[in-house]
Amino acid sequence: MVQLPYLQPFDDVNKHVSRMAANIPFIRANLSPLSFTDLPRGLYAHAILGVYELNRIELLRDVFTWSYERSAERYAAVRQSLGEPDPFRLRHRDALRAVVAEVVLRRMDRKTAAAHIGSWATTHLDDSDRATFREVAETELLGLHEGNFARYPIRPGEFKAWQEIWSSRG
Repeated sequence: MVQLPYLQPFDDVNKHVSRMAANIPFIRANLSPLSFTDLPRGLYAHAILGVYELNRIELLRDVFTWSYERSAERYAAVRQSLGEPDPFRLRHRDALRAVVAEVVLRRMDRKTAAAHIGSWATTHLDDSDRATFREVAETELLGLHEGNFARYPIRPGEFKAWQEIWSSRG
């Protein structure tokens, strides 16, 4: 986090890259990522200058520690509000994404979509996962709206065309 901006390997964004790179060990260890969002303006720059010009690390160490503690608290609060990830959704996320996108891109109505999802699950999944997959895929389709369709490989025009069919055929 300190040496990259000092070396200036890029024309711009050296500090940004160094702060992002500082998160690599945290993420690998499944720890909270580091963020400097609440840091008073200019304090980070003063701390870096203290290292570069005076060879003193104390201020940067304190800034880093303070920022990490704040980041960890904020990340824990967000994670608690979101709950634990669903192992089933994680295991089948690519298939769910593909099936939902296919329903939208092929402009399927509700009845056709349900049949398609059931057929796909029968062909590609074990008996133990089929019912849950159908339920999750149908729930994803029911919850699809302009604010979240971007998580699927769907263009706005494609979504709108499907939405008209989906809505009109209840």
